[in-house]
Order: sequence, then C-alpha cells, then structure tokens
Amino acid sequence: MVAARLTAVRERIAAAARRAGRDPGTVRLVAVTKGVPAAVIAEAVAAGQTDFGENRAGELAEKARLLAGHGAELSAAVRWHFVGHLQRNKVRRVRPLTALLHSLDGVRLARAWAGDGPAPPALIQVNVAGEAQKHGVAAEQAGALLVELDRLGIPAAGLMTIAPLRADPEAVRPVFAALARLRDELGCARDDLAELSMGMTDDFEVAVEEGATMLRIGRAIFGATQGPGTGPTATDR
Repeated sequence: MVAARLTAVRERIAAAARRAGRDPGTVRLVAVTKGVPAAVIAEAVAAGQTDFGENRAGELAEKARLLAGHGAELSAAVRWHFVGHLQRNKVRRVRPLTALLHSLDGVRLARAWAGDGPAPPALIQVNVAGEAQKHGVAAEQAGALLVELDRLGIPAAGLMTIAPLRADPEAVRPVFAALARLRDELGCARDDLAELSMGMTDDFEVAVEEGATMLRIGRAIFGATQGPGTGPTATDR
C-alpha cells in the first residue's frame, strides 16, 4: 500500500513539474512520518524513499533507534528532516540525527542550533500568510535572520513556509509565489539559498508549479495516522 501511494505521489509531482516546464528531478519528496510505525517507514525505504520528516524530537529519536534495529544498511539509507516547531531545549536531541532543519524561526533557536561544532544546514521558516497560530518570521524579518545564521556559521539552505489550509489549493498559490520571490530577493547575491520547502498533501502540485524544491507530504503516502496526538498537523497534512 505504501509503495503504491508513493508511486502515485511521485507521478503527480512529475506531472506538476512538467506543467511548469521543470525537471521533476529538481523536486525532493520528504515523507512526513508523524505517528507512522518504524516498520511502515521501512516499507517506504524499500520502495525507494530516502528523505523522511519528523516534527517531534521524541519520535525522531525513537524511530532512528528502531530503524537501526532493521539493519545498518536500511538505517543508513534514511535522511532525516526535522519539519516541526523545535523547542530550544530539544535541540541537543534533534541536531545529531538531522540532515536538514526546516523550521528555524528565530534568533534564539539559531543560537541553540549553532551549538558546538559544524551545524547541520537549516531553512528559515517564513510565516508568509501572517497567521497568528503559526510559527515563522515575517517576510521582512527573514533577511536579518539570514545575517544571524551567517554570523553563527549555520549553512542557510533556503526558505520554508506552511500555507493556510484551504479547500481549493489555488487559493494558496500566492503564498507559494511570495516565498519564491523572497528567496530570489534574498539570494540575488549568493548561491546557497536553493531550497524552497513548501507544499503538503492538499496543495503540493500548486507548490511545485510555483517552484518548490522540497515537499513535506504525510497523509497522501501513509494515510491518516492513529492514536492520541498523531493526526495530521500543519506540518504533515
């Protein structure tokens, strides 16, 4: 079931990329595994998926441990992304396991993420739509945060946003277009802000058409997760 859903999602991504005149290979699928058992993640790895996203520090640590029990080769094939809001007191737990932090949303978190030794790269989370309930810096603050990342030695890989949940994905196209414009403005004098992490189950095709390089998709791959606190959220819907 997971393999078939992955195939269907990849086909939709490729079709959206072709509509926009893009190479489908420039779009990375991050499978968000909140509430998904390690055995199911192993199925996705067997189907060729390598990038996985978690939005809770405890789940990330536990799944990394459980996948190691499935074999060193499988565990080594997995590249973890942290896609949820990260509390500063959880940084030490997340940082050693994470290839990319998608949700760097302020100076204090940046200072914690810098830590000791080379920091993993990060994306600046931008609250493009200005929703009070969501994390992220305002678009006009992103440049100052980028300067702070440079000062701290954190590789800035690009930008991330969470679009408002709307019945019609076309309604959030302006949000994705605005993030792409901001990335271009901030990156006009540098070549390291390549990534645009935007688009989830309900709107990822529009995100691809507007330039997304990373998609955070959970439900379309794994279905609705079960159990208290493990349903679809703003980072994996």
